[in-house]
Amino acid sequence: MPGSDPLTLLRWALSRPGGETSDHDLNPDFIMPEGRVLRLAAVLVPILSSPAGLRVILTKRSSRLVHHPGQIAFPGGKLDAGDDGPVAAALRESHEEIGLPPDLVEVLGILLSHETVTGFTVTPVLGHVRDCFDPIPEAGEVDEVFEVPFAELMDPARYVVQSRFWRGQRRHYYTVPHGPYYIWGATARILRALADRVAR
Repeated sequence: MPGSDPLTLLRWALSRPGGETSDHDLNPDFIMPEGRVLRLAAVLVPILSSPAGLRVILTKRSSRLVHHPGQIAFPGGKLDAGDDGPVAAALRESHEEIGLPPDLVEVLGILLSHETVTGFTVTPVLGHVRDCFDPIPEAGEVDEVFEVPFAELMDPARYVVQSRFWRGQRRHYYTVPHGPYYIWGATARILRALADRVAR
């Protein structure tokens, strides 16, 4: 077991085995569509060192987007043909969406993939942002960039299971509220999986 330094604790947690996650974890009766084809995507879980401690950078998606408008998300997106794997895609998307320079990011590791109900298999890439930067939200894609204390998101007790109807079925999902922000769905599930590893 490592010392109390949060970054050391995170590195130690990432060295231990973890499992895949899914939007279907809390919905065992959900029937998967036959012949479904999952599209590859990657997100960066950016963890910033600050005088107040480690903080996780999140975005609020534009309310004008067709898919997931206004939702809280990690910077990321689909893998492009020119991307050299999920790490390259996550760093590229983070630069495009929030202006995060790739050379400021130390890649700590990746979590196993997360399958979304919208047909993506998402690879979460954990990155330590070594210095402060001025976020530049991508116009039309990102309405806001904000930070949440890492310790707050690593407390499994803060996560609550809620539900809503989606395409005629009641679906359950994790939420982890923070002030005015409603963090839920795949973002909350990925964070909860990380919190479970850190807490073990």
